[in-house]
Amino acid sequence: MSREYGETWVYESLVGGIPGLDVPRTLAVALQFAIFEVGVLGLGWYYGTWDAVIAGTVAVVIAAIGSVEMHRLGAKNRLLGTPPEHKRLLFGSSIEIVLGVLAFIALVTYLFAWDGTLIDRLFGADPPIPVVYLTLLVLWDLTYRIGTSWWSAVVALWRAVHVDLSPDERSTVRRLDAENIGFSVIQLALVPFLLTEPVLLGAVVGHVIAVALVCGAAILLT
Repeated sequence: MSREYGETWVYESLVGGIPGLDVPRTLAVALQFAIFEVGVLGLGWYYGTWDAVIAGTVAVVIAAIGSVEMHRLGAKNRLLGTPPEHKRLLFGSSIEIVLGVLAFIALVTYLFAWDGTLIDRLFGADPPIPVVYLTLLVLWDLTYRIGTSWWSAVVALWRAVHVDLSPDERSTVRRLDAENIGFSVIQLALVPFLLTEPVLLGAVVGHVIAVALVCGAAILLT
């Protein structure tokens, strides 16, 4: 099925927009996971930053699951008989990447300007540059998925209020909204690594609660 400009996530467009390159979705996600996880394990072994390996692996797994969900949400939303306004709001606005950038900048500000104890605890007082680079890359991947989850929830509520769907499509979107809640709940796997970081802990838990409330409202109103 062909996809027009404005009908894909930015993540989907990165590979799909390269002429002559057609990577299956399953392979793209597998490569994403393998490259990041090899980096986490390899740098953890080389620099001895084993305290960060488990946290990094959990983040990589969550990001990979987020990629799967983005593909599923994108593909199934494109099949809906919703008006162009819905798809333009969900995909064409690219708000998900704006939310991801804002979340990532807030996280980096916290880590380096507000409270650097998490960096010290994971990597020591003088963290190796390649480790910091990979960490920021994984964190960006994670915050982008979180931003997409939040934006999907907001648009789902808009859709529930403004769009009339057939009975079959109502069932479909309820399942999609429940999946979004499920993905946000998976993000709670980060909680054990944030128990000494109340600000980050509150941000993650607050995000999960917000997505659950908004998607729950969309399910009830659909």
